Amino acid sequence: MENERNEYYDDVELILAAEDFPDDKFRQYHTFSSYENKIIRKLIAHGPVLIRGGRGSGKSALMKEAFFRVNTPPLCNNILGVYISLRHLPLLRSEGKDYEKYFCKLLIDKIKNVLKNYISDVSIFDPKPDIGDLQQELLKLSTRLQKRIVLFFDDAAHIGRETSLKEFFDIFRTLSSNTVSCKAAIYPGVTEFGSRFDLLNDANVIDIARNEESPAFTEFFREILDIRYSSRIGNNTVKTISLDDLAKFLGRAVTGNVRAYIYAVNYLIEISNGKTIGLLEIEKTLKYLATEYYWPLLEELQPKLGRYEPLIEPTRQIAEILYKSVSDTIDKLDYGPSCLIHRDIVERLKKLFEIMEYVGFLVKRESSRAMKSGGRGARYILNLCNLIEIMPGNRLTYELFNKWNSIEKEYTEIYTKGILDKIRLPEIDDSHDLGILNNG
Repeated sequence: MENERNEYYDDVELILAAEDFPDDKFRQYHTFSSYENKIIRKLIAHGPVLIRGGRGSGKSALMKEAFFRVNTPPLCNNILGVYISLRHLPLLRSEGKDYEKYFCKLLIDKIKNVLKNYISDVSIFDPKPDIGDLQQELLKLSTRLQKRIVLFFDDAAHIGRETSLKEFFDIFRTLSSNTVSCKAAIYPGVTEFGSRFDLLNDANVIDIARNEESPAFTEFFREILDIRYSSRIGNNTVKTISLDDLAKFLGRAVTGNVRAYIYAVNYLIEISNGKTIGLLEIEKTLKYLATEYYWPLLEELQPKLGRYEPLIEPTRQIAEILYKSVSDTIDKLDYGPSCLIHRDIVERLKKLFEIMEYVGFLVKRESSRAMKSGGRGARYILNLCNLIEIMPGNRLTYELFNKWNSIEKEYTEIYTKGILDKIRLPEIDDSHDLGILNNG
């Protein structure tokens, strides 16, 4: 079985997104920590939930796993789960009633496909592509089946496309009831929830973030090595450091992002070419991700930002400033790869921080922490790939490896009237549409 699994994975190393995995292979190659199982239970339970996280953070994997669980005994006796990815160009192109009509058609078709597993005559569910009619028919269906219905909307809301988001959240709120539970995966930076949707009252928002300070962090990333790479990486292939330390360090290097972690391990295996893995190979891997993964993501994101396209350049500037500031404190004993940024700065440059979090340059760990320089600030942890690229000496030593694998006690502080004051935001053209729409 182990050989079969590794042989299969040799052929699909580049299939990294959970939504791209074939259903019969998904559960074979995904593992979930105790922290993530708590999120999955919330996705299955009553009530509307929004799960929010950056690109490749694992939102789709959690949504799909919750979908599989509710459609497996014993949960399927009382719950009907429907998973639908909203990555459809017509949805991006439309708004208003057109958006609602196409959305309803997609959802109706998905529900009918799932119903085939439970009943022979799916014609009992045949609503019009209208949100009011769909709402009523879903309630009737729940009563007929004697099941609660859980709707999993993946890729529901994107940064840069806020017009259609208002329609989506209206639909999300309308469909939610005691017998229909709506769940949706969204990205950081979604601000246009519409006038009818109250974020505090209409959904439970879960920010997905694997925290390196959690005991489950090392266990989770070590398990990925065991499941996906047991024939490639073992105790005999890694020298002078343990597999647990390797898994934790690489997971920490990519701020807990699973997709970036897979890229890192794939490249590490490629450059080691069957030989032992040491600090030099790990260092090369981090620098490779900085130049070939993280920075290019900004360019890849630009046509998806719509009216926020002009913010790419100031985002690049602020990222360079933050990495330089943190790298200047590397030699201080208790300082790690985090920074405290005054809340006034975060508020003024909010969209830039959302873009950086989306592409994985940083992840927010705390929303409001007291600063030595006065006031309060948000704590962001930076990825180690971009950091090692510019830090003094530009080398990964055992001392630095062990330091970054331990819990930091001090943080670089970025305060008002400082280095980020020179960042200026360009004018935003509200009529500017998504660049990718012109490529279809």
